[in-house]
Amino acid sequence: MLTRRRFIALGGGSAMAACNRLPEPQATPVIKAEPATPPPLPAHYNAITTERFPIPAIKAGTLPEKYWRRIVANPWPKHSRGTIIVDPDAAILHFIQNEEQAMRYGVSVGAAGFDWEGTARLQFWREWPRWKVPAEMIARKPELAPYSVANGGMDPGPDNPLGARALYLFQNGKDTLYRIHGDAVPWELGRAVSSGCIRMLDHDVIGLQERAVHGASVIVLPSIKADGFDQIY
Repeated sequence: MLTRRRFIALGGGSAMAACNRLPEPQATPVIKAEPATPPPLPAHYNAITTERFPIPAIKAGTLPEKYWRRIVANPWPKHSRGTIIVDPDAAILHFIQNEEQAMRYGVSVGAAGFDWEGTARLQFWREWPRWKVPAEMIARKPELAPYSVANGGMDPGPDNPLGARALYLFQNGKDTLYRIHGDAVPWELGRAVSSGCIRMLDHDVIGLQERAVHGASVIVLPSIKADGFDQIY
């Protein structure tokens, strides 16, 4: 017979059992995967020692493969050879080689409020150019006044924000003050980080300048991305 005392005893035991911690589950051993070896970069990203200033090699694993310089099918076959087309949202620049092929480069583009779009003319280019800071930029950053046009700009070299090459863009015979230039580092590609200019790796801007056609059209497509990118300079 189930007496009151035995009922309480059984109930108490059940309550105690409910409060007891369940046995710890056996942990599944974690096997750490070996880090993937980054694919080797193309040889054109090796160190360049034949320039006025040495250009170090791009380190393996720092440059996403989607931004590697390479020949691709021409997305704009109706444009003439030498046309440069920049898609700021994709952070890709195409140099039209012929109807079938284009050379593709990764770039960084202008930060929100400083970006530019439209069609310009490739007026000329400079090797290891001087950086002559426009008055509009000095108004925002007075510390750049020593590198103004009046003061002769910044000497060429590894610390110059224009890098190894600059391609100068004009509209209706007037300087737009926008450039395609070097000095980008791998982590900047795909980001909007400059005051409107198109920035490239020095390795790539040298290759672009060697292919460039004087007077060719430079088309910067409109961006449809939202604002909010950081500005580096």
